[in-house]
Amino acid sequence: MNPFPADIFTEPSDVDPDTLANLGPLRRLAGEWEAEKGVDVNPKAAGPERRTFIEHVTFDAIDPQTNGPQLFYGLRYHIHITTKEEAITFHDQIGYWLWEPATGLVLQTLTIPRGQVALAAGKAKPDDDRLVLTAKRGETEDGICSTAFLEYAFRTENYRIDLSFEGEDSWSYEVRTTLLVHGRDKPFDHHDQNTLRRIGPAKPNPLKLILDSRKAGKAG
Repeated sequence: MNPFPADIFTEPSDVDPDTLANLGPLRRLAGEWEAEKGVDVNPKAAGPERRTFIEHVTFDAIDPQTNGPQLFYGLRYHIHITTKEEAITFHDQIGYWLWEPATGLVLQTLTIPRGQVALAAGKAKPDDDRLVLTAKRGETEDGICSTAFLEYAFRTENYRIDLSFEGEDSWSYEVRTTLLVHGRDKPFDHHDQNTLRRIGPAKPNPLKLILDSRKAGKAG
């Protein structure tokens, strides 16, 4: 049964401009975060390598987004990871976390500067303390797209992120990706995990700031 309306063009007319008030389970992600004891297990020629990393993440509220009648509230994020051993970027990632209040759909878009993008999806309730999102190679709704070299050498078959909130100022994640490494008989379980602590507060989205400024001007 088709869950979508016949009218695919008309946008909702009563959209609340306050993103932070409508993020559902993503509300607690908004702000700035750090951690120094993340763990990454990745494939190397000699076997699995375990690295400890330093992570800095920002989540900025964006204005409400519509696809015709579909409405998303979300956060734009940037992950930057380094290690104590090297003064270079170990991992860099940008994208969006999106929440559709009408359906409980949660999305994470993921882009890394090695020629790979993904769209992971899951379902949640507004007050859930745990989120699980997945993506699978070959899918168009929640899939993974990579360069020809990555498809040949380190093909990503599946992606999964388990995220758990621990109050208002801490959250943890575990990311698992199944890789088919060229020349290896068995799939490789590439995984990362970390617990982050808040170092900066959530900030309103641009439209909310503009409207609040106009109200303040009229009041003055």
